[in-house]
Order: sequence, then structure tokens, then C-alpha cells
Amino acid sequence: MRGNAQGLTKRQQLPATVATLSRALCQSAGEPERRLWRALREAFPDAKFRRQVPFGPYHADFCSHAARLIVEVDGDDHALRQNRDALRTRFLNTEGYDVIRFANADVMTNLGGVVASIDARVAHKQQGRP
Repeated sequence: MRGNAQGLTKRQQLPATVATLSRALCQSAGEPERRLWRALREAFPDAKFRRQVPFGPYHADFCSHAARLIVEVDGDDHALRQNRDALRTRFLNTEGYDVIRFANADVMTNLGGVVASIDARVAHKQQGRP
């Protein structure tokens, strides 16, 4: 049986406002997120990355359920909230996902390197390694 005792998946159990917030976050994405989104769709069609995926109280920037991988793009303000990001990463790890983070500057100046790092992680995951 899929889902909980009533047959509802985690996504179906989320409040209706979560989908609205996910859409708003996609529409207000900055240039680094838009560039990485295009690159992910092109480079990893089988990984089926999705944008702004809700996980509990958080939204993951990019998530591949197939690879159990979350990619986060961090702006300059993330340097000031490292403790909060660590809590978020721990939560996402307990959900069974690996988290890889990149700074906005990395995405803007070295998109090929970012994609290569993600490719290495996806390949590592597909080989059945944690």
C-alpha cells in the first residue's frame, strides 16, 4: 500500500498552500537558479529533477527522487545562516536524500563545473553507493 493508513502520500498530506508557495518560488527564481534549472534538465533527463520540492517545513531548490539527491543554490545571505542550513541539511538527510550546495557565484561563473560535480554525485548514487 502506498502512503499512510488512509492511502495518502506525503505530498497529498501537505496543506494546499504549499503548492501555491512552490509555484511562487519557481516564478521568483533568480538568474543562478534559472541557469542551473536549464542545465539540469538538459544534462540529466533521466534523473528527472524537479524545482522547489516541499519537504516538511522546507522547499528544496532542485530534487531528483530517482537519484535521492537535492541540489541547493545558496545566495550570499547563506553565509550568515550556516546553522539554519545545517539543520535543514540534517532534516533532508533523515528523509533519505543527499544534499549538495553551490554558491550563486559558482553557478554564474562555473556552470560546467557545477554540472560536473552533480554528474559525479548522480553517477555515484546510481552505482548503489550512499
